[in-house]
Amino acid sequence: MSDSEISGPWEIPSSWSWQYIGDVCDIIGGATPSTDDPRNFEGGDIPWVTPADLSGYREKFISRGARNITKAGLESSSTRLLPQGTVLFSSRAPVGYVAIATVPLATNQGFKSFVPPAGVASDYLFYYLKRAKSLALELASGTTFQEISGKRAGRIPLAIPPNNEQRRIVAKIEELLSDLDASVAALERARANLKRYRAAVLKAAVEGRLTAEWRKAHPLPAPGRARQAGEVEPADKLLERILAERRRKWEEAQLAKYAAQGKQPRKGWKDKYPEPAKPDTVNLPELPEGWCWATVDQLVIEPACNGISVRGSDSPPGVAALRLNAMTDRGFDFSRRRYIPLSEDVAQDLAIIEGDFFVSRGNGSLHLVGRGTLATTPQEVIVFPDTMIRLRFIAWGRIREYLARIWPSRFVRSQVEGKAKTSAGIYKISQSDLTQFIVSLPPIDEQEEIASRIDARLSVIEKVNEEIEQQLHRASRLRQAILKRAFEGKLVPPDPSDEPASVLLERIRNARAAEGTQRAHKRRKSPA
Repeated sequence: MSDSEISGPWEIPSSWSWQYIGDVCDIIGGATPSTDDPRNFEGGDIPWVTPADLSGYREKFISRGARNITKAGLESSSTRLLPQGTVLFSSRAPVGYVAIATVPLATNQGFKSFVPPAGVASDYLFYYLKRAKSLALELASGTTFQEISGKRAGRIPLAIPPNNEQRRIVAKIEELLSDLDASVAALERARANLKRYRAAVLKAAVEGRLTAEWRKAHPLPAPGRARQAGEVEPADKLLERILAERRRKWEEAQLAKYAAQGKQPRKGWKDKYPEPAKPDTVNLPELPEGWCWATVDQLVIEPACNGISVRGSDSPPGVAALRLNAMTDRGFDFSRRRYIPLSEDVAQDLAIIEGDFFVSRGNGSLHLVGRGTLATTPQEVIVFPDTMIRLRFIAWGRIREYLARIWPSRFVRSQVEGKAKTSAGIYKISQSDLTQFIVSLPPIDEQEEIASRIDARLSVIEKVNEEIEQQLHRASRLRQAILKRAFEGKLVPPDPSDEPASVLLERIRNARAAEGTQRAHKRRKSPA
């Protein structure tokens, strides 16, 4: 090992050398010109890149970010114009984004960029830094977010092969990754197609097209005639029965309150019944014969209810209470809980029972607010949090299952998104808006058929999607394996005629020393 070599984190061929990256490359940070001065940005033609520009960015090269800066902005701040071929490396929020500059550009303070010398290929350094992200993270510090300083970035170990071998390594990496990327792209297209197919299944369910053939074999009663055996009860008749049961339940609850107080019902007490909101069917599509529109309010047998907001802890004592992230597409994950002090009466009132339907009331993500989950039976008393709204639909046939299956449909989601309001970055929906949501109501027998058909199709979608996710995970592992072998010197065979890395590094050291001498000479000659 020469005096400049270091002990690296893995074995490399004898013709390679381990060096600190700061001993080989120039490391240049960035900065943000004052945003209070419009002259720093308006009309600027100097590309200026931030880590946000590389979020989700998959390309190897970059020529611009979302914003440009002006010459005045460049000169008024400590950011510098980086030469073409500089390898950008994000040093905060997060650490590890990598790209190669194809034009001279500047960056903000979120980068420690590496300018490789002659003999170290930019694209070799690009792929190496993707492999060595974990080495950089080991050098990072911070609690709110991790950051790596310029000094620590210079301590990233760099494996340097001979120059010609660098080019062969890059060519082989890109050959293998090109094939891998094509496979990943095909998998992602398949995943997107599954998502579209799922949406199409739910749309067909809501509109009645999913069971069009079923209806031909299950006739409705003739107009003006009582329903005969084998005939299907129309949804409007079903809704009449639901509304009658809803009122009966309300009256039963009111009588129980009077009895608990030792009082007789007051005259006209039934007139206080809160009639449920009716659907506004203007501009709604036509439904199949025997179907009707209904509001959520018409289908619940007791008022919608928010959960409880009480400070709790991660362990007993107390009553188990779900966290918002317990909601999943397959029901609740009852292990995601906390424990809160709660009286027995309140706990029983808010206890989750099988068949309860819950909707997320607030979330930082629009696509998660209004999400629905149909509860299975918990093993113990467990309550729900204030971030959820409980809906108790009538327990006839598979009404609850039907409503849970169509809840993710575009028809329902459009109502959620149309009513969601934002405050401090949180999307919320109210009980009053939720209960006025409109759903299509098929005959009860058809609801069962729809729920079964949705389950069958979504089960296939889920299995295929799981296989796609497994394949994508394997592809990710294979990508890392390719980079691992590349920088262990195992991806391409060595060429004995290649100039050893030690000779290349001697030239780099001499060039850096000469450049330093030249800079010092210029400083001495410059006027005071």
